[in-house]
Amino acid sequence: MAVPDQKSSSSSDGKVWGFFKRPFRTSKNAAVMTSSSSSHNAPPQHSNAHGDGSNPNAANSVSSVARSLLPTRRRLKLDPHNKLYFPCEPGKQVRSAIRIKNTSKSFVAFKFQTTAPKSCFMRPPGAILSPGESLIATVFKFVEVPENNEKLVDQKSRVKFKIMSLKVKGPMEYVPELFDEQKEQVAVEQILRVVFLDPERSTPAMEKLKRQLADADAALEASKQPAEDAGPKIIGEGLVIDEWKERRERYLARQQGEGVDSA
Repeated sequence: MAVPDQKSSSSSDGKVWGFFKRPFRTSKNAAVMTSSSSSHNAPPQHSNAHGDGSNPNAANSVSSVARSLLPTRRRLKLDPHNKLYFPCEPGKQVRSAIRIKNTSKSFVAFKFQTTAPKSCFMRPPGAILSPGESLIATVFKFVEVPENNEKLVDQKSRVKFKIMSLKVKGPMEYVPELFDEQKEQVAVEQILRVVFLDPERSTPAMEKLKRQLADADAALEASKQPAEDAGPKIIGEGLVIDEWKERRERYLARQQGEGVDSA
């Protein structure tokens, strides 16, 4: 699912904080001027039920504003935290990896979104994690050839990814419609920025990416293994398939041997 490219949150944060700074900065002077003028002109006022002259509605308003400014509690732990590293190979499809862990005490669904759905896709695009469970998601991206032989390693990519989370009641099958049905409960965990790495240069970020991709490939291969390979499968009245095959082969061999002797 594509999402519109978002502006940096610094401008919006500056407006919010700028809006709330002015009343608090001038409230002290305003209080002094009001008290001095009212002592001469205003008639004496009766105290309210609280006895301290405070306004309960104003107090509730301030507390609600304070709660809205508090950071949202994270449900997921991401590694890397806020970046997706890709090998810089123009003209090729490259991969990145990110470990996602549920750090809450509830089942949590997560979903990827990107600003470049035509050149990027995720595996898995979403899933449901039990408390403490983690997985490594793989992100695929086609790297376009830059114009004028520009170096992508030295530039910031405009492509961004968003990871959203949603608390669910328990284990269930993941469907993207969960996020549409409970929009008010959806939280934005992180917006990830794309960073290109030189594949020929050994750096801590590049070595970590290689390890995570290897772990992701191993987990994918393990999930593809058929149930028979995991161990003997019991059917019917406790008959084991492997033993049944061996007995049948021995029986057929014995029958063939008896047929040869009788001939």
